[in-house]
Amino acid sequence: MPSLQDQFGGIDIYLFDQLLRGRIVPGMRVLEAGCGAGRNLVYFIREGYEVFGADADVRAIENVRRLAAARPSENFRVEAVEAMSFPDGFADVVISSAVLHFARDDQQFQAMLRGTWRVLKPGGLLFCRLASSIGMEARVQPIRGRRFLLPDGSERYLVDEALLLRLTEQLGGRLLDPLKTTVVQNQRSMTTWVMRKNP
Repeated sequence: MPSLQDQFGGIDIYLFDQLLRGRIVPGMRVLEAGCGAGRNLVYFIREGYEVFGADADVRAIENVRRLAAARPSENFRVEAVEAMSFPDGFADVVISSAVLHFARDDQQFQAMLRGTWRVLKPGGLLFCRLASSIGMEARVQPIRGRRFLLPDGSERYLVDEALLLRLTEQLGGRLLDPLKTTVVQNQRSMTTWVMRKNP
């Protein structure tokens, strides 16, 4: 019997929660926008889902291709999330885990978000985790626009509740869960944003 690590890899605990709640089931096409080395894809690959990914890092995509050696290599593409070559409405589930907060500015953030949303089918699920100022408003230092210095010393593009609610409406989505934010003591805040794309 495989260990939990072998079965699930380093899956984000909040993405695991979506599995437990039956929102992501076999037969669905799963695409991770900004997949890195594939830590969130291990379970989906093992369980026979149709799995796809994009990342601008060549080495990361090489790693995912090794992880998914039985799948066509073109399922995993070296490209930025704002310029993915997958068709519109391609996937039942799109994962964006710790990606959007690397945006340089509002323009790139919007491009990354819309590129991610574009590949999601109507009725599909977007799972997004990103850094926010929620619960840490007094501990982040503004740099320019929505770029902030975090207590952990990193610089990130930070969203807040009002922006996420506005974007949900503008994109034509609806929240499946209330926004959930984890404040990591003296480091950062990470918000989980889960939406259904309106049909």
